[in-house]
Amino acid sequence: MTVVSAPVMAQNTDQQVANITKVIMDNKSNLEAVEDQVKDFVKENKKNPLALAGLGRAFFDAKDTTSAKKYAEMAIDRGKNEAEGYILLGDIEAMKNDGGAAATWYQQATIMDPQEPQGYIKYASVYRKRSPELSVQMLEKLRTVDPSYPVDAEAGHFFYTANKFQDAVKYYGKVDLNQLKDNYLTEFATAEYLLADSKKSLEVSLFGANKNPRSAAMNRITFYNYTDLKDYKNALKYADALFNNSDSAKISARDHQYYGYAYMGDSAFDNAIEQFKKALEMNAELNDVRKQLSDAYIAKGDFTNALAYYEEYLNKAEKKSVTDLDGLARLYMQQAASPAQTEEAKKEALMNADKIYGQMAQDAPSNKLYATLQRARINSQLDPETTQGLAKPYYEEYAKLAQAEQADNPKLLIEPYWYLGYYYMNVEKNNEQAKAYFQKVSEIDPENPQAKAALDALQ
Repeated sequence: MTVVSAPVMAQNTDQQVANITKVIMDNKSNLEAVEDQVKDFVKENKKNPLALAGLGRAFFDAKDTTSAKKYAEMAIDRGKNEAEGYILLGDIEAMKNDGGAAATWYQQATIMDPQEPQGYIKYASVYRKRSPELSVQMLEKLRTVDPSYPVDAEAGHFFYTANKFQDAVKYYGKVDLNQLKDNYLTEFATAEYLLADSKKSLEVSLFGANKNPRSAAMNRITFYNYTDLKDYKNALKYADALFNNSDSAKISARDHQYYGYAYMGDSAFDNAIEQFKKALEMNAELNDVRKQLSDAYIAKGDFTNALAYYEEYLNKAEKKSVTDLDGLARLYMQQAASPAQTEEAKKEALMNADKIYGQMAQDAPSNKLYATLQRARINSQLDPETTQGLAKPYYEEYAKLAQAEQADNPKLLIEPYWYLGYYYMNVEKNNEQAKAYFQKVSEIDPENPQAKAALDALQ
C-alpha cells in the first residue's frame, strides 16, 4: 500500500497545483478574487511542502512575488529537505537581479535536497556568464547525483554564452551530436566557426542541416563554412537554401556579403556585384564591401567602377592605411596593364599610381624604401625606351636606402644597378660609369647573364 500511495499522492498534488495555478493565472489582474480558493488550497495542503511551493510558483508566474515568497517560506517550514521552496526563493531573488542571493538559495537547495537536479542547474545558470567555470563545477556535482543529466552539453552552452568558445567546443565535443538540441548544435558550429576551424564547424553544421534542412541557422553556417573553405559550388547551394528554403530566415547584410564572396569565387561577377550592393543597401557602414565591389569590377575589367568604389572606400575609411593606399596604386597599375586601355589612359593611370607612392614615401617614412622602388618601376614604364631617364633619380635613391636599411640583403641592389648601368651605357654614353654599375651587379650575382653580356659588350 505504501509503494502505491506515494506516486498516487504525487499525481494528486500535481493536479491540485495545476488547478490552482490555472485559477490564479486566469485572475492575475485581480488576485483578490481567488483568496477563498487559495485559503481552501492551503488548508487542504498545510502539511504538503510540494503543494505549497507549487502555490508559491503560481503566484510567482503571476508576478506577485510577495505571495510567492510567503508560500515558499511556508513550504520550507513544512519540509526542510524539499528543494522546491529554496529554488522558488532563489528565482524571486533572480527576478530582482540579485544573483548572489539567488545563488545562495539555489546552493541551499542542493544541500537540503541533494537528489533534486534543479538546485544545481539553477545555481549553475546564475553564474554561467559571470563565472562559467564555477557553473561547470556545480554541474559536475550534479553528474554524481544524476549521471544521465547532459552536463557536458550544458557546460558547452554556459561557456558559449560567456564567449569562451575554446571551452565551449571542448565540452560540446564530448557529446554525441545526436544528443545535442538544435540550438546547442548551432552554438557548437558557431563556436568552431569563430575559432576559424571551418572544417570542424562544417562537420557540425552539415549534421544540423541534414537533421533539419529548413534550419536557417544551420544553412547559414554551412554556407559560410563552404565559402571560407573555397568550395564555392556547395557554398552557393547552401546560400540558396538559406535565402529561399529556410524557415523564418532573417537575412542580414552579412549574408548578402558572403553571397557575394561565393559568387566571386565561382567567377559569377555580375551576381557578386548584385549581392555586394544589397549588403550596402542594408548596412552602409560595411565599408569593406566597397572594396569588394571594386574587386568584382576589376575582375570584369571595369576600371571606372572599380576605381570609383575603391576611392569611395578610402573616403569613408577613418584612417587611410599604407595598405589601402598601396591597393589604390596597384589598381591604377592594373588599369595601365589592361590591353583595353588607350595609351593616354595608361599613362594617366601610371602617373596617378606614381603620385600615390610619392605621398606614401612622404607620409610613411618606414615604407619609403618600398614606395621609392614602386616609383622607379612606374617611371620606367612611363619611359619604356629609357630615353628620358625618368626612373633614374628613384633608382638612385632606392639604392641608397637599400644600402642603409637592408645592408645584409645586397640582392635588392641588382635591379637599380642594372637600370643605372643600362642608362649610362645607352643614354649618357658613359661606358666607364655603365661598366662600374654592371660590375656591381656581377659582384652580387656572378652568374647574372645580363651583367655578363653587358660587360662583354663594354670590353
